[in-house]
Formats: sequence, C-alpha cells, structure tokens
Amino acid sequence: MTDSSAVHALPLSFERDGGELVIHPAAVETPRGLVLVDVGLPGAVEQLSVHLDDLGYGWDDVWAVLVTHHDGDHVGSLPDFLDRTDAAVFAAREETPYIDGRRDPVKGGDSVGVPVDVEIEDGVTFRTEAGPMRVVGTPGHSPGHVSLLLPDADLLVAGDALTAPEGDLSGPNEEFTPEMDEATESVRTLAEYDVDRTLCYHGGLVDEGTDSIARIWDELAE
Repeated sequence: MTDSSAVHALPLSFERDGGELVIHPAAVETPRGLVLVDVGLPGAVEQLSVHLDDLGYGWDDVWAVLVTHHDGDHVGSLPDFLDRTDAAVFAAREETPYIDGRRDPVKGGDSVGVPVDVEIEDGVTFRTEAGPMRVVGTPGHSPGHVSLLLPDADLLVAGDALTAPEGDLSGPNEEFTPEMDEATESVRTLAEYDVDRTLCYHGGLVDEGTDSIARIWDELAE
C-alpha cells in the first residue's frame, strides 16, 4: 500500500537582491528513511532541521540526497548538510563534475566540491512509501538535470524543468536555461506521463499535471 502523503515539500526562504526567494526542496519517505531532493542555498541547514523536526525525523534518518542538478540554489548547502549526516549523494553522471569540482558550474560561481557517491540515469527507480520514484532525464536547464516521477502518487517532482512562479504551471525559466531547445524537448518528455500534481522548485506544489504540461510544450514548440 502506498502513501501519497509520503512526499513533503520543504519551503525555504531567503533574502536575495532586496526581495524574498522561496525554494522547495522535498523529502521523500522510503523504507530506509528519508531521501532529500536538493538542499537549497548556503545557510539552509537550520531551516531544513526545522522541517525534519516537524515531520518527526532527525538528520540520522536521512540516508540519501538526490540532486536534480548542480545550480547553487540546489546544492549550496551540501557541505553543511554532509556535516550533519552520512547520507549518500546521488546525481546524474553529466552533473557530477560540476558538483565535485572538476568543472566550474555552467552558470558561474564556485563548485561545492562535494563527491557524488552514486551516479544515476534515466529510468533508475527508488522504492518509496509513495510507490516507485523514477528518475526522468530532463536536460536543458543544465546538462544532466533530472526530474522524478511518482506515478502511484500522481505526482511529478519537476526540479527546474517546470516552474510555477505565480501559482500556475509554466515552462522553465528561459533566463537561467542555457539550452532552451533541449529543455523544450524535456517538457515534451514530461507531457508523456500521467500525473495530476507537480512540485516545482520555484513555485511549490500545484494541482496541475499532464494536460498543463502538454499545453506548455505546445506553447514552447510554436
């Protein structure tokens, strides 16, 4: 029996450029403990601690962090995070050199210099309390960006492949997506899956799924 409530958005708030930035990592309950999906900007660990406590978990319950891609707002807290836990770091092969420091981040800044323990690829599936969680390769926003499909929960964890800046599902942010044609094809890929809800890193959880994703792809492909 699956539990669709076993996926939790963890909103983190930061002051940036004179305004508020809210981002949405996730925690997914599994038989082994929690998998965190991304960990936020530097300084996010205390906010993450509060979320874990609210869920009834501690750092010892986190066995893995799955990185959707290497942008700083997704991995900036990895060094502090790994000071709190022995969790394994999962990321796509194409993202690994930007995370471990062999290459500079595509969009500038410094690498977090954290080793990746397990490289993942399209089709890899994790067993979770919300049913199977499948890795879907969605490059374009970054070379190895991945999204996560939980079909039993009718849920897509989109990372930055989709956004919901005003509470409505939208395409990737073109300003921060170097390969927009590739990102558009990734939206087409996501439109092939049957989901009712989408968790966006920028915008949070929205009650929109396959039909909206297909509409977005049509608009981007025009």
